[in-house]
Amino acid sequence: MHAKNTSSSARSLSLAVVFAAFSLVGAPLAGLGSQASAATTVAGLPDFADLVDRTGPAVVNIRTTERVKPGQNGAVPGMEDEEMQEFFRRFFGVPMPRTPQPERQPRNRKGPQQEEEVPRGVGSGFIISPDGFVLTNAHVVEGADEVYVTLTDKREFKAKIIGVDKRTDVAVVKIEGTNLPRLTIGDPSKLRAGEWVIAIGSPFGLDNTVTAGIVSARARDTGDYLPLIQTDVAVNPGNSGGPLINMRGEVIGINSQIYSRSGGYMGISFAVPIDEAMRVAEQLRTAGRVTRGRIGVQIGEVTREVAESLGLPRAQGALVQRVEPGGPAEKGGLEAGDIILRYNGAQIEKSSDLPRLVGATKPGTRSTVTVWRKGASREMPLTVAELEPDTVAKKEERKARPEQTANSLGLVVSDLSEAQRKELKTDGGVIVDASEGAAARAGLRAGDVILRLNNTDVKDAKQFNALVSKLEPKKLAVVLVRRGDASQFVPIRPGQ
Repeated sequence: MHAKNTSSSARSLSLAVVFAAFSLVGAPLAGLGSQASAATTVAGLPDFADLVDRTGPAVVNIRTTERVKPGQNGAVPGMEDEEMQEFFRRFFGVPMPRTPQPERQPRNRKGPQQEEEVPRGVGSGFIISPDGFVLTNAHVVEGADEVYVTLTDKREFKAKIIGVDKRTDVAVVKIEGTNLPRLTIGDPSKLRAGEWVIAIGSPFGLDNTVTAGIVSARARDTGDYLPLIQTDVAVNPGNSGGPLINMRGEVIGINSQIYSRSGGYMGISFAVPIDEAMRVAEQLRTAGRVTRGRIGVQIGEVTREVAESLGLPRAQGALVQRVEPGGPAEKGGLEAGDIILRYNGAQIEKSSDLPRLVGATKPGTRSTVTVWRKGASREMPLTVAELEPDTVAKKEERKARPEQTANSLGLVVSDLSEAQRKELKTDGGVIVDASEGAAARAGLRAGDVILRLNNTDVKDAKQFNALVSKLEPKKLAVVLVRRGDASQFVPIRPGQ
């Protein structure tokens, strides 16, 4: 086939086909009825001009600066803070490109040296109240000495940082003004994949840039506390903090992240849902920080194999891998190996649902979790505590064991010492001395501690080997394994 056909007969045939196609639009096809008629209706592409006119004035450019001493290297936007560097490594695939800095003039070295203000970074934001509260990303303003907000009418304000929440990447800043234009807050729960949306921001410092696209996924699970909105709207460095707007002119998200291997837009961008952001913003405005609940567990996903082996109807819930000593979960009776199915009546479909529900709970609240343990569900009350920084897991120490013959799972095990049982806070369990065959392929290794086989607690090596000897060949078994401070179920198929 040629790329271009210039014959008059071909052009005539093409025109005939086009006219025939247009004659069908909006008209019923013979013999197919009204449903076929509806299917042939063609919707035109949207015109975003009026939408941009209405919403654009509430979108702002944010630039940040920091103060450095003379002779000190100038700040490169986003490069001074380790977490900013990690952000760009994670979501851009490469370090943030260095922005050229203006040359400094030599200064008189006599007398006291004065700090000078140098550019640090550029981002976006949007006004949410007529008196000047502005929403943006935490990584846009974090670490800045000064924040400047510029409106579309070129007015510039020095802003005050009200609060920053790194977990959700949301920040609130305040400018002094009255009757300022603001955006209407929308409802992200009503979003649909395929819906048109636009982004307004300052990519690479280009103020008031408008890009458009569709919602690719309404709740992409990419973070502990937020299901992000995924779109194909073009978003680049500098768009961070700007609004994602639906066709009704409502902001439904804060543009926050992109996936890229090149450092630029590659068709996938993410936004923080505005309902989550507003909940965070309200706490930042009233208290200057965000308070979250915690129950003191480390969790993982429940696989289909684990669910089947433990008698769960389907793979759901959050597997408790570790229980924090002295934490709310331990006080409430939770154990490693429990599967949390509900929290205060809300069903846990996947493990990431749990930290969001717990995080939204006020510390001190009496809550109830429903867990699956040893083939049955039970409700367990506990009191939610306030979220605190994670602690570093401590590694187990292991002593050499005499050689033994591996059982049908491929495991050589021995009893735990009294010191190890006390440290693990368990009355039973065995330690893996060697792993081969099916166990090795499943990922078990020397030093792992086995606490349960299927729904039976492991007391000692003799009992464990006896249980293994009774397993049906080729039938999947599941062991609860503790490694370090974390526990998880590992499926193993004997004899394979």
